[in-house]
Amino acid sequence: MKFRDGMWLVNDQFTVQHAEEVYTVTPREDNKAITLLCPSKKIFSRGDTLNLTTLSVELEAQFDGVISLEVTHFAGARRLGPDFELFPDGRPEVKGEVKRSGAGNGTTVTSGSLSATVSGDEHTFDIKFHATDGSKTLTSLLNRSIGLAYSPALSSPKQVEDLSAHKHYVFTQTELSVGESIHGLGERFGAWNKVGQNVEVWNDDGGTSSEQAYKNISFWLSSRGYGVFIDTPDRIDMEIGSERCSRLQTTVEGQRLKWYLIYGPTPKEVLTKYSILTGKANRVPAWSYGLWLSTSFTTSYDEQTVRHFVERMSESRIPVEVFHFDCFWLRAFHWCDFIWDPESFSDPAGQIKRMKEAGLANKVSVWTNPYVGQASPVFKYAAEKGYLLKKTNGDVWQWDLWQTGMGIVDFTNPEACDWFRACMEKLFDMGVDSIKTDFGERVPTKNVQWHDKSMDPSRMHNYYAFIYNKLVYETVQKRFGEHEAILFARTATAGCQRFPLQWGGDCESTPAALAESVRGGLSLGLASFAFWTSDIGGFEGYPPPWIYKRWVAFGLLNSHSRLHGSNSYRVPWLVDDSSTEPENCTDVLRHWVQLKRRLMPYLYAQAEESVANGWPTSVRAVALEFPDDPTSWYVDREFMVGSQILAAPVFEESGDAEYYLPPGRWFNFWDGKEVQGGRWIKEKYGFLQCPLFVREGSVLVLGQAESEGGFGYDWLNSGGELRLYGVKEGDQAVLVDTTGRRNGVLEVDSNGELKGMDVLSGDWKVKRLG
Repeated sequence: MKFRDGMWLVNDQFTVQHAEEVYTVTPREDNKAITLLCPSKKIFSRGDTLNLTTLSVELEAQFDGVISLEVTHFAGARRLGPDFELFPDGRPEVKGEVKRSGAGNGTTVTSGSLSATVSGDEHTFDIKFHATDGSKTLTSLLNRSIGLAYSPALSSPKQVEDLSAHKHYVFTQTELSVGESIHGLGERFGAWNKVGQNVEVWNDDGGTSSEQAYKNISFWLSSRGYGVFIDTPDRIDMEIGSERCSRLQTTVEGQRLKWYLIYGPTPKEVLTKYSILTGKANRVPAWSYGLWLSTSFTTSYDEQTVRHFVERMSESRIPVEVFHFDCFWLRAFHWCDFIWDPESFSDPAGQIKRMKEAGLANKVSVWTNPYVGQASPVFKYAAEKGYLLKKTNGDVWQWDLWQTGMGIVDFTNPEACDWFRACMEKLFDMGVDSIKTDFGERVPTKNVQWHDKSMDPSRMHNYYAFIYNKLVYETVQKRFGEHEAILFARTATAGCQRFPLQWGGDCESTPAALAESVRGGLSLGLASFAFWTSDIGGFEGYPPPWIYKRWVAFGLLNSHSRLHGSNSYRVPWLVDDSSTEPENCTDVLRHWVQLKRRLMPYLYAQAEESVANGWPTSVRAVALEFPDDPTSWYVDREFMVGSQILAAPVFEESGDAEYYLPPGRWFNFWDGKEVQGGRWIKEKYGFLQCPLFVREGSVLVLGQAESEGGFGYDWLNSGGELRLYGVKEGDQAVLVDTTGRRNGVLEVDSNGELKGMDVLSGDWKVKRLG
């Protein structure tokens, strides 16, 4: 939202007041925080202290490299919930310090490697965030960079007596440095660098080709080695160099705005500290990395259809790790009452058991959402019990968008949570292993009242994603074990990285949509989401074979891989009409599934490292690995698979690919040829390959392409290949088994030989490249 009309004028829709100077600086007793009293005009006489606004600004040391800033106008405003669950794994020790020093008695708050200095010059407002050692200035709050606004504009100060007809906003404007780029804010499908964009942090069901996003995360990362977490689940409006070109404006409606500035100095260190604040992803089971096959959305299917699909996949030597039943396992108009459609699935428990016993799928997933359609008898039951969100007059809140007359499960009601858990337990009793938690974005904010009356409806809009996915995830954990739980979640907010995994929502079947999905995965990974994927082939429409095959390559290089569509199936033989031509859809899918299975020793070890540090495993931004390479901050058509492998999808039907290799020595995964980085390269690729390069110094552990055991096979004892890419003494690979346990380390010694191979068994071949 733009408060100004150009640089000189105020937007006539607003009354705007700024903090014009720091009048007093008050240290807290523990010497870890200060409070600034900031009037909205410069104070030259006692008379100037009357009839004006003041803003209170608190700077507090949180833990090493993290300082929070909170701006408050009227401190008497109630602090309604919900609030993010911060420091879920415990809060680090705070070693903060406040010092007065320098010209003008400036005041500095220090929190380990990060400091914030408030200028002591008279009649000024200037807060500088910088490295404590003085090596780097990160950003500043300069003149007129903190303020409040009323809308519509006030005609008289007396109107503030009753603000029911006005909105009240608080905002900050941090300085953008020359060449600085801004990234993140959740799963966003537009340009990866957000400078020049207006972004609203507000969950919505808008597909993958608009400014709306399913997963809005109030955290952004700067190319200058810091990030900012905005501590509210409410709507946030961001003008990122789009009102003032040199400033990033953050606005919330209300009386307070709090954010945490997090200093790395590397972007990976920023993410690690962010994950300490909001939580880390949990490990997911090894079997979940295999191929997930869905029935698709509106397609007509029953037990016979499902059986045909998994049998044909088995005959094609394409193992299905997880079979997913989408919406129409339920009866039409009844979603989601957890009752199987008896006409299509007369014996769901028996069907699931037979499918597993035949080895046609190892696990089963089903679709759910947190709504109940009025046509289901369960709606009446849930309404009478008080399990559904209500209006302020006591009516159940309902609408016809999605399911006719649907209500929303009120997860602030403990009894509703118990009921929802019991519904899922019945699914688990039938053989279901995983839940797809769809929807949860369109949560109303007007004229509604939650069971927990301390909840602000506006703050609940985004936060609903957290309580919904947390409830389901912890229910799956309780049934199957802490590290055997996995979701397929669409909506998210800050902290939802704790409940993996997330997928990219409803994309079209076009090359542009494939690129959108890459950008979405890159952006979400910058909020410590370790695991992410998209609908292979695209969700909407009928993918032409070439798009399907290129998306297969991309999807199987994600941490997780699912074939899923809307009104058409995604089994390969239906995409190309059972073609027997070379590189047909079936052969291409088999090839990439086998490649991913070979990569499992590497992928699982990378995932363990990612989970421990709050990094993305899936679709990792190149800039995280090469932050000192300026080009890497503008590359959004490629990604890292973990830390050692760079991949670039192919977006052209001709097979032409254009990709960027950061500086250094790289090795083509397919033929081992060495390539010098620091440049863009154009090449043509068939469907069995894409640009895939291993960086110098990598010890790559590759397992078996095919054998018994699915994706959770015992790769450390099954034999395979060890590739050494331009290694030197000390280069290594961590060996992790299927439980995530560290079994050992392969390390290159002074003679160029591998130490630590004694923990491996089976036939292992060593191949040296470069």
